[in-house]
Amino acid sequence: MDAVRVALLREVLAGTEWPAATRRFAGSLRSSVVPHGGGLLLVGTEEYEPWHLAAHLVDEAAWSGQPELTPTLVRHRVRPGDPAHLAVGLGRLEAAGRGETLLVVAPERPEAGLLERVHDARRAGATVLSLDGGDAEVRALAHDALTVRAPGPEPGGERGTERGTERASVPGGGHPTGHGGGYGAGDGVDLDTVQHLVSAAAGENSLPGPRGRRRFRDRLSWLADQLTAPPPARW
Repeated sequence: MDAVRVALLREVLAGTEWPAATRRFAGSLRSSVVPHGGGLLLVGTEEYEPWHLAAHLVDEAAWSGQPELTPTLVRHRVRPGDPAHLAVGLGRLEAAGRGETLLVVAPERPEAGLLERVHDARRAGATVLSLDGGDAEVRALAHDALTVRAPGPEPGGERGTERGTERASVPGGGHPTGHGGGYGAGDGVDLDTVQHLVSAAAGENSLPGPRGRRRFRDRLSWLADQLTAPPPARW
């Protein structure tokens, strides 16, 4: 998704918390994958593989000049003959540790085996982030989480601080608090849309570049925001 389309999407969602929430979460992602660190691992559930997010992060890494954003997609099923970038299985999580970031995309509760591996990776020192559907166990494992609620009853689980990690679970489009937010299906935003916004924001660089100039991609995003912004109110 190019900068103009992302700007249009942000304009549509301007009356919600999503633009700010996805930028905040992207900031957590960007700050956790430091240059020359252990890298970014991306894993979904057995039913949901976030290959689309992986492709967007690869693009953003190239456009923004931040190669550390390039993810390793960890897959539940690896077949003989798969290319190298699609041949990394769950065993890779067992080697995850300090300096690495693990991003879990889980619309629903993952199977117990994945939760155990994520828990072990966190204990070994990896930073765990999650884009989730509100499952309490997933959010409890994450240092930072962004929740996208699907239609239906609110998932069970406690709200607030879990295992020393602050995050809010706010159904129906409420305002987030702490280090994570949950939003209701009434916002009309699904997980795929949120992944677009997060990946785009992860590639943006808010810090000034050489001689105080921002990178070209950031200037393009800023220009797109200006072109799609509504006209100022007349007095």
